[in-house]
Amino acid sequence: MAKYFAHETAVIDPGCTIGEDTKIWHFSHIMPDCVIGNGCNIGQNCVISPQVVLGNNVKIQNNVSIYSGVICEDDVFLGPSMVFTNVMNPRSAVNRRNQYLETLVKKGASIGANATIVCGNPIGEYAFIGAGAVVTKEVPAYALLVGNPAKQIGWMSSYGHRLEFNDQYEATCPESNERYKLENNKVTRIA
Repeated sequence: MAKYFAHETAVIDPGCTIGEDTKIWHFSHIMPDCVIGNGCNIGQNCVISPQVVLGNNVKIQNNVSIYSGVICEDDVFLGPSMVFTNVMNPRSAVNRRNQYLETLVKKGASIGANATIVCGNPIGEYAFIGAGAVVTKEVPAYALLVGNPAKQIGWMSSYGHRLEFNDQYEATCPESNERYKLENNKVTRIA
């Protein structure tokens, strides 16, 4: 007996592994050989393409397609109608299924509504991609990006608050009180 919930309109193809307490909502399609972790939530009208890997507690809002080559680690948030690509130069008349580029979305990253992630660009841990942004290059851990093309405008805590660094290049998250250090244009959590 399945230990996950799937709405009666959801389609789940053979060969998928779906973790406990995961919820799959109306009109979503889970294609063959996907691996979906525990406690995930897949909204309405989503497509999870073959061999996609989702970690635990991944939240996918409505109208998201996750194409082959995408890996989302634990605690990733994908906003409504955001988009992944998987081929750099798609053409209808040219089959490039053997040219899919991997896109790794690392632990705790959030991607806002209607954002586009161009394939092959890893998204760092706890990065925060603003709504409508178009990501065309690698995103560092804890980075805050907005715009088209996406530009980094700051840093975010793991709780999703913008970090304000002092003269010693340290910042504290106002919600969690976790401390962060900015060094060599990289942020690390120090407490």
